[in-house]
Amino acid sequence: MKATKFEFERRFWIIAGIYFIGFLLAGIDHTHFLVQLRHWLAPSTDSALFTRVALSIGTLVVFGAAFLRTWGAAYLRSDIVHDTRQHSEALVADGPFRHSRNPLYFANLPMAAGIGLLASVWGFVFLVLASWIFVYRLIFREEASLRETQGASYQKYLETVPRFWPSLTPRVPSGGATPRWPQAFFGETFIWLFGIAELSIAITLNTNVGMTIFAVGFFAHFVTNRALLRRN
Repeated sequence: MKATKFEFERRFWIIAGIYFIGFLLAGIDHTHFLVQLRHWLAPSTDSALFTRVALSIGTLVVFGAAFLRTWGAAYLRSDIVHDTRQHSEALVADGPFRHSRNPLYFANLPMAAGIGLLASVWGFVFLVLASWIFVYRLIFREEASLRETQGASYQKYLETVPRFWPSLTPRVPSGGATPRWPQAFFGETFIWLFGIAELSIAITLNTNVGMTIFAVGFFAHFVTNRALLRRN
């Protein structure tokens, strides 16, 4: 079932709410996901070493998600990516959109998994599943709108490029669009900061430092959004 107009317009807050609930579940489930993961994979490994290695891998996953979103925003434009209004006036089929119809939404899944390593077991599962379900609802809404506005060209794109999981090779030829990297990095600053926050926890094992950077990243979203709106 596709997302409602209300859900689309408030998607940032709903996603933020998913993360809030995911970490709040630690009040019910007191087993940290990394503790359980160590028990499953390497129970004899030093806990501090295992935590550092696992969070370092999680950091790489979050940075990968940040790059994918930045790559997509370089072609789609950050002011459109973060606009509360839905845009279906044009079809973008360049850059990562040659591999997946929804690379920015796909990036939300590894981001949830990477950050979810800091949550409890239930929190991790909730973060990944709820993020996955919600972005699919957003995708269904956008697909319905693009079918109406783009017609046959979008139908051909639907039949050629995967909806969610990216193909290793591009499915459509390049349209020759020029990526706009500076505004893309600026618009996705907050996710890069999330990766830095997790990296700081992996290095120091101090969650206070990491959570401070997470908070800075959260507020950076509003700063960059306001700047992008003023610029356009």
